[in-house]
Amino acid sequence: MRESTLMEKFTKRTISFSSSSIFFIILFLAGKTSAKRSYDGDNEDNVTALFIFGDSFLDAGNNNYINTSTLDQANFPPYGQTFFGLPTGRFSDGRLISDFIAEYAKLPLIPPFLEPGDSQKKLCGVNFASAGAGALVETFQGSVINLRTQLEHYKKVERLWRIKFGKEESKRRISRAVYLISIGFNDYSSPFLTNQSLSISMSQHVDIVIGNLTTFIHEIYKSGGRKFGFLNVPDLGCFPALRILKQKNDSCLRDASRLASMHNKALSNLLFKMQRQVKGFKFSLFDMNKSLKLRMHHPSKFGFKEGEEACCGTGKWRGVFSCGGKRIVKEYKLCENPDDYIFWDSLHLTQNTYKQFANLIWNGGHMSDSLMVGPYNINRLFQIP
Repeated sequence: MRESTLMEKFTKRTISFSSSSIFFIILFLAGKTSAKRSYDGDNEDNVTALFIFGDSFLDAGNNNYINTSTLDQANFPPYGQTFFGLPTGRFSDGRLISDFIAEYAKLPLIPPFLEPGDSQKKLCGVNFASAGAGALVETFQGSVINLRTQLEHYKKVERLWRIKFGKEESKRRISRAVYLISIGFNDYSSPFLTNQSLSISMSQHVDIVIGNLTTFIHEIYKSGGRKFGFLNVPDLGCFPALRILKQKNDSCLRDASRLASMHNKALSNLLFKMQRQVKGFKFSLFDMNKSLKLRMHHPSKFGFKEGEEACCGTGKWRGVFSCGGKRIVKEYKLCENPDDYIFWDSLHLTQNTYKQFANLIWNGGHMSDSLMVGPYNINRLFQIP
C-alpha cells in the first residue's frame, strides 16, 4: 500500500492543551522548593537547562497527550523496546539525540511539556517537540503541535520561571540555557506523503519555512536565549517511506531530496548571518544530512549491517509506516537486532544511529566523517556562561 494513501487518511482534529497546561502550572507553582537539588554533584544553581523544539526526531512524548491519530504517536510496542523496555512516545527503539545530549550534559531526561507529574523535573529544561510538526502552521495542521505553538508553550515556562526564580535569576538561567531545534522535515515531506502538489515554487516554499524559523529564533533571542543547536534536514527523499513513492527505479525521491538540500543551504546562510549581526548569538549546526548519507552508503564502516531497509514496517524497504500494527496497515515485520539498522521505521532512525549523531554533535564531529559541526559543538555551548 502506498505511503501517500496512508497519509491521505490523516484526520484533522482540534488539539486541546488547556487542561494539561493548567495542570503544569499548578504543579510548577506547587514545586517551589529550595534550589539546592543536585544532579551528579552539580548544584542546581549552576545547571545549564536544555530546551528542545521541533519534530519526531526530538519528540519525547508530547504527542501522547494531544488528540491525534496513531500516525503521529509512538506510545505502543515495539517503540522503546531497546532502552526503556516500554513505549514512551519516542519514535525509535530507544533514546533520541536529545536524550543523549542531556546525559552528556549531566542532566536528567528532559520531560515533555505536556507530561503530567513533578514540575520540579522541568527546572533542568523542557521538551516541546511534536512528531509531525513543522515551521508552517499548515503542516499536518490539527494533528500536531506546530513550532508557533511550541513557542507559546515555552513562553509559559518562561513566565513561570520569573515567578519561581525572580526576574534577574530567571533571566540568567534563560541566557545560560541551550536551545536544541530540529524542524523542516515535515514541511518538505508532507506534500509527497499526502500526494499534494506545492502551490508555489520550491524556492518560495523554502523561503517561507526559513522565514518562520527566523521569526522563532528571534523570539527566543528576545526572551534571553543566546545558545542554539540545530539539526539540518536529512536527505528525506532517501527515507524508506518516500522511496516507495517512486515507481520507476530504486533511487531516492529526487524532488524531496532537493528540497532538503535547498533548506540546508538557506539555514546555514541564515545562522552565519545572525552570528555576524546579532549580538551574543551563538550556534552549533549539525550536518545530519551528510552524516546520514555516509552511513547509508557505507553502513559497515559505522557498525551497521543494513543501510536502506527499516527495522520495523512492511513492504519494500519496509517503507510502509505500519510499525506496531496500530496504524492503517496492521501488518508489520520487526528485525531481530535494531542496532544493525540505521532506520527504525520508514520515517525514523534507531537509537544506535541517534547515539552516533549525538556523539558527533557533542564532540564537534569526527575527521573521518568530514562533517560540519560548528562553529561550536554542543559541549562548548553548555560550557559558555
